[in-house]
Order: sequence, then C-alpha cells, then structure tokens
Amino acid sequence: MSKEINDSASVTAYIQKLDLAFAPLVEAVRKLILTSSNEIGEHIKWNAPAFFYTGEMKPFDPKTYKRDLVVMHLRKGFVLLVFPTGATIPDKTGLLEGDFTDGRRTATFKNSDDLKTKGKDLQKVIQHWLKQVEK
Repeated sequence: MSKEINDSASVTAYIQKLDLAFAPLVEAVRKLILTSSNEIGEHIKWNAPAFFYTGEMKPFDPKTYKRDLVVMHLRKGFVLLVFPTGATIPDKTGLLEGDFTDGRRTATFKNSDDLKTKGKDLQKVIQHWLKQVEK
C-alpha cells in the first residue's frame, strides 16, 4: 500500500478560493486538525481538504479507508467533517454524530465559537483514531 502524498499547497489554494467570510473557519478547523499530531498530512481528496495518517501501516484494502482520518465537506456557512471510519472511534465526547451503515460519523462546526467549544473534543477524537492505526 503506497502512502498518500502530503499536499499542503493544494489545500491552501483551495481555501484561498473560498468566500472571505467562510475561509477563516475552514482554516481554523484545518489548523486544529493538523496540530493534533505531526503524523497527520493533508491533501485534496473527493474535491475537498482531507487529512490522513502519514506513517507506515500494515497492508490493508484501500476500500476500507484506514489511512483516511477526516474529509471536510463545506456546506453553506458551516464545516461538516466526515470521518470515514468514525464508527470505530471510541468517542466519549459526544462530538461524532450519525449512524451510517458504512461506518462514517460526522462532526459539524458552524462558526468560530462552535470550534472553540468543541475543539478539544475534536482533538480527543483524533487522538483516539491515531491510537487505532494498525502500524
């Protein structure tokens, strides 16, 4: 299994094209995710900023998305984070929502106050996810 390629320049360019009122929230969520661990990289995947584990992993079926941490889905006025393997994360914070049959879970950030309130919970969820990575 080849590793994903970190491409911060593409993510920066993507965010710079967003509405000026919305871009700061997207950038703040991005920074919070990236500062959660130096083992997280970023790129554009599924036409949006996406974050992934950069380290070595045991071989796995790419359709299981085990390297993919979270993908941003930018809605009008809010950031929806989609965790492709979110159902496997032991989330005691209550941040992750949804009960999708494919194992996804989501988290929503409506504004900077919402991010301040839920930011530590997001970082806890990311840390739990990182502990599960099959290295």
